[in-house]
Amino acid sequence: MNLILMGLPGAGKGTQAEKIKDKYNIPHISTGDMFRLSIKEGTDLGKKAQEYMDRGDLVPDEVTIGIVKERLSKDDCKNGFLLDGFPRTIAQAEALQQLLSDLGESIDYVLHVDVPEEKLVERLTGRRICPTCGTAYHIEFNPPKVEGICDKDGSQLIQRDDDKAETVKRRLAVNIEQTKPLLDFYQEKGYLVTVNGNQEIDNVFEDIQKKLVK
Repeated sequence: MNLILMGLPGAGKGTQAEKIKDKYNIPHISTGDMFRLSIKEGTDLGKKAQEYMDRGDLVPDEVTIGIVKERLSKDDCKNGFLLDGFPRTIAQAEALQQLLSDLGESIDYVLHVDVPEEKLVERLTGRRICPTCGTAYHIEFNPPKVEGICDKDGSQLIQRDDDKAETVKRRLAVNIEQTKPLLDFYQEKGYLVTVNGNQEIDNVFEDIQKKLVK
C-alpha cells in the first residue's frame, strides 16, 4: 500500500505513522530521514542536498524528487511505503505522480489526520520540558507527579518559546496555508481520506484501518 500522511503539527501523525508501519509492514519515510540516508550513503544527490543545507538554502525540488526516487526504489518499498512530510507543494505532488508512474506505481491513499485548530493549540501549548534531562511532559495528557517539577531530577519545568500560544498559532496558520492546496489537489484526484484525529490514539488508528481498504 502506497500512502501519504498529512496533518498539522500536534495532530499525532508520528504516533499513527508508527502504528501504520507496524500493521502494514511498510517503511515510514520522512523527508528528513531520506536526506540523512542519501547524505550518509554519499550519493550524488545526497552531496548536492548537503551543499544547499550547509549554505542554509532550501534544497530545490529536482534534488528532493531525485532523493525521493532513490528511496522509493529500495527493496523495502516493494510492498508499499508511507511518505510523511512530502510532498509539500503542488509542484512536488505532480512530480511525485510522474515519478511513481515511471516506477509502475501509484498512490493508494492520502491520509489526512484532522484535528480542530483550537485543539492543536491546546496540545502544543501544553508541552513542558525539563531543561536538565530533556524529559517532555504535557500539562493535560502527561503531567508530572508534582505540578511544574520534573519527576526524574526535580528541576523546574519550562515552556519552550516554540510552544507559546502566539508562536503556535502563527506556525499553524502557515501550515494551514501550505497544506490546503495539497488537500484540494488530492481530493480532486480521489485519493484523500480524512480521519478524526481528535479522539483516543487507538480509536484514531481503528478509523484509519477502516479507511485503508484495498
